[in-house]
Amino acid sequence: MPNDTLAAEALGARLPPLLVAADRVASTVAQGVHGRRRVGQGDSFWQFRRFVSGDPLARIDWRQSAKSGRGAPEGWFIRETEWEAAQTVSLWRDASPSMRWRSRQVTVEKRDRANLLLLSLASLLLRGGERVMMMQQGARSVTSRSALESLVAELQAADDDNGLPPLVRLPRHGTVVLFSDFLSPLDEIRALISRFAAVPVTGYLLQILDPAETALPYQGRVRFRGMEADGIALIPRVESVRHAYAERLKAQQDGLASICATAGFGFGVHRTDHPPEMALLTLYQALAAR
Repeated sequence: MPNDTLAAEALGARLPPLLVAADRVASTVAQGVHGRRRVGQGDSFWQFRRFVSGDPLARIDWRQSAKSGRGAPEGWFIRETEWEAAQTVSLWRDASPSMRWRSRQVTVEKRDRANLLLLSLASLLLRGGERVMMMQQGARSVTSRSALESLVAELQAADDDNGLPPLVRLPRHGTVVLFSDFLSPLDEIRALISRFAAVPVTGYLLQILDPAETALPYQGRVRFRGMEADGIALIPRVESVRHAYAERLKAQQDGLASICATAGFGFGVHRTDHPPEMALLTLYQALAAR
């Protein structure tokens, strides 16, 4: 077997299964879409950032790098323009306990599906020349698919459990994409989106739900135990509250859609029993339209 084939197989064996799955999903969707990147780089200075693997050497600002007093490549700095900042897509997924649930109807937890979609979107965006970063303290944007492994590590480390993105500095005129079940009070979500719109950034919210959360398919006497200090609810006949539950869920989704529309954000819903490719294609096309 040729040496390059052996090397490729060895590299593939080291990749996390999640990354392999995400790249497969992205490859499927990439066959039917075109990149978002527009012509032109802009010349208005935005900020300096540290050099990361995959950045072209021609992009290094040597004067700023010399001021750091550090050697290569730790002391190298890239000069970013506002146009480049506008092409940065910041990603976040909810790691709260409610995302760690699944019903017997499916084999994947909501958080696992959110992880897959986040990395698949990152892979697809990087193919189109975008800059991608995790929305967390100390995260750096990446520009090449070879850096996807660093996103996996950052994703695994991002286990904030309060159900809201951290307060981090975001590039102006960039894009944020949030993956969550978005079952928090609408006032909290409205405050979050208002904060993003003030930066300003635009974005997209993808609500990820288990099929049992959308249909409440249970019968008879059922005890529901909350996963986030919500207590316990004992319902004698679940079927008697199914209609009211559906109305409550619809009101939540209508509220989310209204909040997003007001801020110029997109909103979508994905069920974990549906193929991830469908959600990724819809999300990517929505970002391209914006």
